[in-house]
Amino acid sequence: MTTFTTHTLDTAPADAKPILQAALKGYGFLPNLYAAMSEAPAILEGYTTLSGIFDKSNLSATERQIILMTNNRLNGCEYCMAAHTTLSQMAGVNEDTIEALRKGTPIADPKLEALRQLAIAMNEKRGWLSEAQIEAVLAAGYTRQNILEVILGTALKTMSNYTNHIAETDLDAAFVPNHWTDPTT
Repeated sequence: MTTFTTHTLDTAPADAKPILQAALKGYGFLPNLYAAMSEAPAILEGYTTLSGIFDKSNLSATERQIILMTNNRLNGCEYCMAAHTTLSQMAGVNEDTIEALRKGTPIADPKLEALRQLAIAMNEKRGWLSEAQIEAVLAAGYTRQNILEVILGTALKTMSNYTNHIAETDLDAAFVPNHWTDPTT
């Protein structure tokens, strides 16, 4: 089997080092996802840049985590489910919402559930949404802008989930308390 390197600041390619140093400063540790992505500095830069752009969307922290965690679950990314559970907790996302996202069950808030359903449809149908699916999320109070922002979050998770799958990224100690196992594997 092909193995991928989980780089350190010392072993990472030069173009990845400034991004890794910023991550170390921001998180207090170097996330293994970033260490794996640093093999290709362009994906690391793309992921961190896109993450920053997604944070500027018109969606709340809870809404962004709904999109990210829904994609993590659907893509079976154990690393990202644990990481985003931790990030959701830090952002003050309701524990019942986090638990629903981890289990793939409905969220009690109808508007947030409509967003979760949109994220599911976007992932599973690869963007080929029906008019009824679009109208349902608009009726729940979201906008066309928000629909496009779901695509942004889905793209972000494709980058990290797929990297974790091929690199078999080890879970960081900070995320171990929120370990998640994909029930479909």
